Order: sequence, then structure tokens, then C-alpha cells
Amino acid sequence: MKQLLLYLLLLLYAPALVAQQTPGADTAEQKHLVYFTDKKETPFSIDQPQAFLSAKAIARRQRQHIPVMTRDLPVDPAYVDAMKQQGIEVWYTSRWFNAAVVQCSDEQLAQLQALPFVKSTYTLNKIAQPHQAQVQRQAAERLPLAVQVPAPASVKAYGPAYHQANMLGALDLHMAGFRGQGMTIAVLDAGFPGVNTIAAFSHLFGNEQLKGTFDFVLKEENVFGANAHGTSVLSTMAAYAPGTMLGTAYEANYLLLRTEDAATEHPIEEINWLLAAEYADSAGTDVINSSLGYTTFDAPSESYTYADMDGNTTLISRAADIAAATGILVVVSAGNDGDKDWHYISAPADADSVLAVGAVDSLGLRAPFSSFGPTPDGRIKPDVVALGQNAYVLSSAGHLGQSSGTSFAGPIMAGFAACLWQATPGKTSYEMIQLLHRLGSNASSPDDSTGYGIPNYTRLVTALPELSIETAAFITNPVLQEEVALSFGEVWAPGPVSVSIYDMTGKRVYHETLKAIKTRHVLGLQGHQLKQGLYICRLRAGSRSAALRFVKL
Repeated sequence: MKQLLLYLLLLLYAPALVAQQTPGADTAEQKHLVYFTDKKETPFSIDQPQAFLSAKAIARRQRQHIPVMTRDLPVDPAYVDAMKQQGIEVWYTSRWFNAAVVQCSDEQLAQLQALPFVKSTYTLNKIAQPHQAQVQRQAAERLPLAVQVPAPASVKAYGPAYHQANMLGALDLHMAGFRGQGMTIAVLDAGFPGVNTIAAFSHLFGNEQLKGTFDFVLKEENVFGANAHGTSVLSTMAAYAPGTMLGTAYEANYLLLRTEDAATEHPIEEINWLLAAEYADSAGTDVINSSLGYTTFDAPSESYTYADMDGNTTLISRAADIAAATGILVVVSAGNDGDKDWHYISAPADADSVLAVGAVDSLGLRAPFSSFGPTPDGRIKPDVVALGQNAYVLSSAGHLGQSSGTSFAGPIMAGFAACLWQATPGKTSYEMIQLLHRLGSNASSPDDSTGYGIPNYTRLVTALPELSIETAAFITNPVLQEEVALSFGEVWAPGPVSVSIYDMTGKRVYHETLKAIKTRHVLGLQGHQLKQGLYICRLRAGSRSAALRFVKL
């Protein structure tokens, strides 16, 4: 936590929080993005990334063979100090864009543009708004005590949210022991009121799964206020309320980052997103979930056009691609304009390195509102789809209800993807996107309506021919009364391999360690010892793992 606080100070480059604007404040000062010319004199070095990246962030890069680059270095503090000496108010700095967010008058902006280290400026058109002083907020109190989170005892534990998880095969992942543990998901949204008091989130606090919070709109750590959209989004992944709702990654760690000011729409929110993604990167995030999309802004900001959805034009899409380049799996909602004049995906769903998620109904049919592809340059979007029409979510009061939007399809998918990545830890973020494509119900003929379709874990665990390289292992299926046998490919040699079999309740019914791997192993288990039903055989050898589903008849 100490290192994360250090990084946040690097991001802010300010000794104190900026005062809240009040109704009597000067509303003529706008915010601007100031690009610097270089980082030549920065005191930071790519050879010492621990000064600005957490150990987990460095490990993520090393695991995926991604080097630390000049782009990762914080901006030159001398440039920031020089702006402050001219009375410029500096809100944030951006490593990836080599820039700073400032708030100043037009006269100060002209002086700033004359500085030799300033490359260019971009007006974010975020005029100070009195409404910010009236945002409903909760004290940052936390629910106490550790919370025991056992494996789900049955499908009943998921409550009405069963179908949205089962559609992806998340229940099988959970039963096999992959529920997000050790993975970190950063949620970038509009606010999280009630998260600190709702019982379904108590495990995040009691088990120290909440790793950080920050409000980039108001520049403070308390995120438990503002718009409840983020609370509902989070519930689809993180909720743990057996019998009512289980999220798709309830054992994962979380960062809650507010980037969206729901009352207005300006490019400053894209920059807030950039800053939050940089924070998430430094903290070692594995997955970013963003149920936000940008096409149209309030005046005087200039809106985007469909031609801008090329993955390289919008501020937020450029930021999303950089986040993906650091090894983060960036999951974003495709947009809710499928039945509107806009029709197409929004930014950053257009970015070429993100997983854009559309919405389907309970029957797997595209939801009418789910945005279409392709991108203007002809790429398939959305990538995949999940339940987004009448999905079950929690309100800021902790009540279970249904809501619709790709806003919920995205996080349902993000939680599933985190668990799938936990189950296949050797993959890069890019390989995870490829895998999700291949697991899709429409993998052989992707389109601009549902992309590669609905991914399902069972397409991996049953080892379809085109996926056999993922597991290179097979189990007797179905199991009758006779012997239960495992067949292995060469990738599992020489061993040892841990073999565990779980029933549908998550109870382990058999375990054996195979010290030397042969082509075929007969387990010390007879079919007649198993009750009828579905089972998961989980294999683990070092960093390699697989889960094979079979049925006892």
C-alpha cells in the first residue's frame, strides 16, 4: 500500500488536494491537457521501475515479456514545478501521454504555451460546475471482520444471477477452484455508493480484497458516493450473497476508481480514464473493466463521429490500447446505441487491443440496444457478448433487481475472464482475448452483431479438437461403471501432475499425484464409486493447469 501511495503522489504532483469548487467560484477557468516535449531530464529510470511501479505491475510485465519503456516513466518534475511557479494549478500528470492536466485562465494558458518544454495543449472544456459540491457522498467507513468465502455449495447459491454466470460456464470454473483469487480487477466507473455498507460486499473489506480507491473527478480517495452505476456494475463480478447473488469473480481483488462525472459529458472524463488506467497499471492490475463509452459531448466540447471510432483517434481509445500494451486485459462495454441513430460501438470499444463486449438476452439473442460494429477500418466489433438484457444487479441500497445494458454484460464477462486467466496463468492478455474468441459460440463465423458470440468455459474443458492444444489431456467421458482413465500429451511430461476431481457442489471426491507421466493413466477410482452427475477433473503441474469436465452416467 505504501508503494501505491507513492505512485499516487507521482500521478498528482501536488502537495495537497485541490479545493472543491463552490457556487461562487470563478467558472471561466477551464481544464487543459498540456503535452510536454520530452522526458530527457527525468530523475526516473527504466532500470529502476520499482520507483514508480508496484512489484505486481513489474511481475505482470515480466510474465508476459513486456519491457518497461520510456513511456512508463513519470513526467519530468521540473516541468511541473515550472508551471506551478507561473501560478498554474496542476491537477494530475500522465506518464503515458507525457502530459499534465491543468486548470487556468486563457491568459495563463497563453503564457504556458510559450514555455520551451510545452509541445501542445488540448482544451478539455471542463468548466467548474457548482453541482459537484452537491454530490451525495458517504463516509468512507468500512464493514469490519473477516468473511469466510467457501466454494458455492450448489447452484442455488447464485440465486437469480445463476443464468448470467452459467451462460459463460463460470459455475464450472468456480467449482474447479477458479473464483478470481490472486487476480486484481480495476473498475473504472461513475461512483460506488453503498459498496462500503452492503453486506454482499463485506468480504472485500474483511478479507482485504479491496486494494485501493480513488475519485479522479473530485481528487480524493472516497469513492462511496456519486452515481450508483458503478455499484451495480461491481455487483455482477464481486457480490457474495449466497442464495441471492454470486458475482463471476467474487474472490478477486478490486480497485474502485471513479472517472465519470455522470452529470456532464466532456473530454476531461477520457483523461480521468487515462489517469485511472495508469494508476491501475502501477498497482499491478490484471483486468480493467470499463462500462463507459464516449461519442457525444456537451457543448462547447466537440463530439466524435463514427469515422473517429478507428481505434487511434479518441483520447480514451489511445489510453486503452496503451493499458493493453502493459499486459492488462482491458474489458469494455460495446455501447447501447444499437437501436439509435448512432448505431455503432463507442470509444474505447473501438480500440484494437481491448475486449469489447456486447449484450444478449437470456436466450442468447442480441439485445436490441447492443451496439453494432464494424469499426470504420473494417474490424469486427463487438468481440464477444454476455447477458446484458435484464441482468441481475445490486442497487446502492443492496437490493437485488434487474437492469439492462452492455454496462452489465461487460463486467459479467470481465469477472469470467479473470477466473479463466487464473485457470490458464501462462497466457498473455492478448492470448486471453484470442482464447475468448475461440471459445465463442460464433467462433467460426464472427459478425458485426455479436462478434465471436458467447464464450463458454465448457468448450475448453471438454477439449474440442481445435482447443486440444490448450489442455493436451483427455479423460474418460462419459464414465460408466468401469475404470476412469486420463490421457496426456507431451506437454505434461515428465510430471508430476496433481489430479483432483470435484462434484457439482465443489466437494473434492478424489485426489492423486501422478509422479511420472505416461500416455495413459488409470486412476485409482472406479466409476461405480461416483454418483450420477457432472464432475470436474482438475490437473496442475507447475504453472500449467487444466480442468476437464465429464459426466457419470
